[in-house]
Amino acid sequence: MRRADTAALVSRILAAGVLLTIAGALPWLSQRDPAASILRARYAELEPTTEALDAIRAELGLDGGPLATSARWWSGVLRGDLGASWVSGGAVGPGAAAAFGVSLTLAAFALAVALVVAVALVAPACARVLRDRPVRGAGPAGVVLTAMPEFLLASALLVVFAVQLRLFPPYGWQGMVHVVLPALALGIPAGGLIGRLLVDAISGVATERWVHTWRLSGAPRAVVLGGVLRRAVAAVVDQIGLVLVGILGGAAAVEQIFAIPGLGRYLLGAANAQDLPALQAGLLFVALTAIAVGIVFGVLRLWAWGGPLPSGALAPPPEHRPRDRVALVSLVTASALLLAIVTAGLVRDPYSSAHPRLASPSWALPFGADASGRDVLARVAHGAIGTFGPALLIVAASIVVGLLIAFAGSAASGPVDIANATPPIIAGVLVAALVGPSAGGAVVAVLWVSWPPLAAHAQSLLAEARAMPYVRWLPVFGMPPAVVTLRHVVPTALPALGRHGMLRLPGIALALASLGFLGLGAQPPTPEWGLLLAEGIDYVERAPWTTLAPALALVLVSVIAGAGAGPRRPRPRAGAATFG
Repeated sequence: MRRADTAALVSRILAAGVLLTIAGALPWLSQRDPAASILRARYAELEPTTEALDAIRAELGLDGGPLATSARWWSGVLRGDLGASWVSGGAVGPGAAAAFGVSLTLAAFALAVALVVAVALVAPACARVLRDRPVRGAGPAGVVLTAMPEFLLASALLVVFAVQLRLFPPYGWQGMVHVVLPALALGIPAGGLIGRLLVDAISGVATERWVHTWRLSGAPRAVVLGGVLRRAVAAVVDQIGLVLVGILGGAAAVEQIFAIPGLGRYLLGAANAQDLPALQAGLLFVALTAIAVGIVFGVLRLWAWGGPLPSGALAPPPEHRPRDRVALVSLVTASALLLAIVTAGLVRDPYSSAHPRLASPSWALPFGADASGRDVLARVAHGAIGTFGPALLIVAASIVVGLLIAFAGSAASGPVDIANATPPIIAGVLVAALVGPSAGGAVVAVLWVSWPPLAAHAQSLLAEARAMPYVRWLPVFGMPPAVVTLRHVVPTALPALGRHGMLRLPGIALALASLGFLGLGAQPPTPEWGLLLAEGIDYVERAPWTTLAPALALVLVSVIAGAGAGPRRPRPRAGAATFG
């Protein structure tokens, strides 16, 4: 085994060990006193005296430190005992397993929807390959289908089809009729993303020399298409696996909106109640699912490549840069509209309750007023500052972390894999359990899942910079390696890495909004977009403008993210170093 492979394996084992230790030590690591929470939940009539709190801590075994707490929990897990709820006192295993079953069922239906959407997007590209014509991007359909995050699409489906048209029930989980809207909310964006990834990969693969050679040799069109599809799937199979893991993570918001008793809602309830044994059990099911998906897609990757190959033996498909006018028009239009909304609302007071409660839109109040009589336009505009400000901070921190991790090489494979496979909502639940829901906690949670793509890109950029002829000659002239790195290698890589980070800015803003919508981010009365949508959802039938305004802002950001990060996404070039 090569030294790089050994370092990657050791890194993954150590990272998994650290994560499992943290999961087991959650009760001890929490900055809030769990004894006080349990005393309020179980014995509301008792005073929180020192003796009562000490008795509960001794009962829970919280006085032995994090390692002892983690070892005790894991010894129970290995025996099939996931612990007892701190709130009800009952075993958490059956409840977590039932919630997990509901989420798996919902994810299966969402996956079916995603496959239908992906096939619909890929079919035109396949037809052009069969006719030997240039393959274009996914077009406006791809931008539209991926332009709305799950929690926002779920809110829109609830308003239109459950509240207004009354075609489906607005909440519950009693039969097939309750599956339709949540499955659409999860499956449509996932299918749009999978379809766009595949179409972009097909457009690059179709220009490779071997495709032209096959055609000249008289290979049947279907055989050529099969080879192109296999090569394209191999290029994006890991990203598709992460999309499927994201379906389970994104289900938390959808389950909350439709009151579905799934694992996401179970985790949110456990985090809010500080029922950490229940939270540990739920996170264990999520981790096992991510591992299972990784194994399955690892096998698919081997099949697509035709067997195990040494690192760098087969280059990724060439970068394809079509002139997508639809994406460009969408990007410019959405950016202009969002800038107009922010400019018009920043001069207004977002906290004043000087207007009638739930006032309808007018010239004085273009977006109406919320349930507290506050100007919705002002709150949406100031919410842009409160959303994009932290997002910029996350981008900058992700670039710094990415650069530092890139210097570690294969030794960073473990943290990259774990962070890359964690949905933002799951990270938000875990951080909220440790430090409580807050804007700072949301920033930490989104940063947790934002740096891995930048780290991978940074490593390839650093490798390319070191390979430049003049850089390779500098040590010969006596320049120390550290000086070469700081003065020449890093400055060469920073511009491209900065552009990559800015492409991810809208997606990071959407992740922050999703945490705010679930109550895991900024707290009232902060005018944060996700929080505004959550506050207005209760009044959607009598005052729909309270949700339409923040929803419009989120849709515009989604369009910017989808149109700006299409086929031009950064990709390591052939021969560049990659993790693992």
